[in-house]
Amino acid sequence: MTAPSLPALRPLTLGPHQVWPPVVLAPMAGITNVGFRRLCREQGGGIYVCEMITTRALVERNPKTLRMIAFGAEEQPRSLQLYGTDPEITAAAVRIVVERDLADHIDLNFGCPVPKVTRRGGGSALPWRRRLFARLVKAAVDAASPAGVPVTVKMRKGIDDEHLTYVEAGLAAQEAGVAAVALHGRTAAQRYSGTADWDAIATLKQALDVPVLGNGDIWEADDALRMVAHTGVDGVVIGRGCLGRPWLFADLEAAFNGRPERRLPTLGEVATTMRRHAELLVDQFVAGARNPARGERDGCTDFRKHVAWYLKGFPIGSELRRSLAMIDSLAQLDDLLGKLDPAVPFPVEALGQPRGRTNSPGKVFLPDGWLASRDDDTPPDGAELDDSGG
Repeated sequence: MTAPSLPALRPLTLGPHQVWPPVVLAPMAGITNVGFRRLCREQGGGIYVCEMITTRALVERNPKTLRMIAFGAEEQPRSLQLYGTDPEITAAAVRIVVERDLADHIDLNFGCPVPKVTRRGGGSALPWRRRLFARLVKAAVDAASPAGVPVTVKMRKGIDDEHLTYVEAGLAAQEAGVAAVALHGRTAAQRYSGTADWDAIATLKQALDVPVLGNGDIWEADDALRMVAHTGVDGVVIGRGCLGRPWLFADLEAAFNGRPERRLPTLGEVATTMRRHAELLVDQFVAGARNPARGERDGCTDFRKHVAWYLKGFPIGSELRRSLAMIDSLAQLDDLLGKLDPAVPFPVEALGQPRGRTNSPGKVFLPDGWLASRDDDTPPDGAELDDSGG
């Protein structure tokens, strides 16, 4: 396949930070913790965002939330995503981030499509209330700018095809002073179904002067190149495509530097990556535990969800898969990984296939009367979540 013709790409500029390659790991609940981010950073460059932090939980000093705001010594810039619906609470949370030097970059979540968020007017529902959206983004930017901390926003096309907001919201965010705008080319109603609308991403890129990042259906590094060629975006956001495939970031670095190599690891190489991932999670959990044995067990438990993604497409018996997804210790993991045939080649038929969450389109649950007035800038009642991570 001939490589697509790309526009001249430069490092992604986020305030004082220059990011190359222009690749962003999207925050994913229960996934993008310290261990996983380090594993991905070992593969290639970019910016790696931690799990979503809710503004109310941060302002109220929720212990779980404070523990989640953790970065490795090598993470630069430290990137944090905030979810909020109230401009005053959001500004207070941003001031805490700035004053306590908790992060170097703040992203605002306006893309979450899950019912528990949208039915309260948050996430991908909030940009419909355009004045509230503009107030919230400006409050965050104003609180962050004295310290030189850049603010970006991540959003979807809109609530559904009849209630699109992405261009208007992008322009409002730009006016508020954001450093960049990321667009997932789906509506909230689509959830994770169907095909991402790269034409919409191209439309937003044409409308804005600030950098625009594209998100949606990047399963391989060459998909990222195709998105850049199709839309002209300044960078890409990677979500589900890296699940069980952290080496995707090595492929992306090669692709953006014009190199042709792409990794097709054998099962033995995948097993080595799995072991490294589990080890990093154990290190993370042991560091935060009073009892090291409990920390190892918790780290291994956290790793279990990744097993099916790593082994997708490989010819492995169901009993061994099940055992790997029930490990309690690194020794147990080592024993089970030793039962794999290291010479088995990577299943090329799995390339380009969706990973992680897939679902059907569905109704977007909204607060009563939410669509009736676009100019109501009152924060929605009860929309501030007190649980970080999603």
